[in-house]
Amino acid sequence: MILWSLTFSTSIWKSTQLLQQSPRSLSIQEGENFTTYCNFTSTFPSFQWYRQKPGAGPVHLMTLSKRGEVKKQKSLTALFGEARKDSSLLIIAAQPGDAAIYFCAGS
Repeated sequence: MILWSLTFSTSIWKSTQLLQQSPRSLSIQEGENFTTYCNFTSTFPSFQWYRQKPGAGPVHLMTLSKRGEVKKQKSLTALFGEARKDSSLLIIAAQPGDAAIYFCAGS
């Protein structure tokens, strides 16, 4: 039985720097893990992850600023790629409260 859906956002920050996020959406069951990925066409000095629940504004989850950096916060783990062009966000043992739009930003 599918409990909820997760949606991911894709953003373009500058006309020469395209961000691609995958998957675009995902339906999972309680307790499953999921990972979303962001890839850029150029490098960024820092990278941010956000979550937006229905009817609410975006909430900053974490910022990564070092090559290969891994940050953990409760059930979330984020990784900043060595080339500073990609990042991933893993949610371990997802719960219904994790249902939201997740998006990334480079700056």
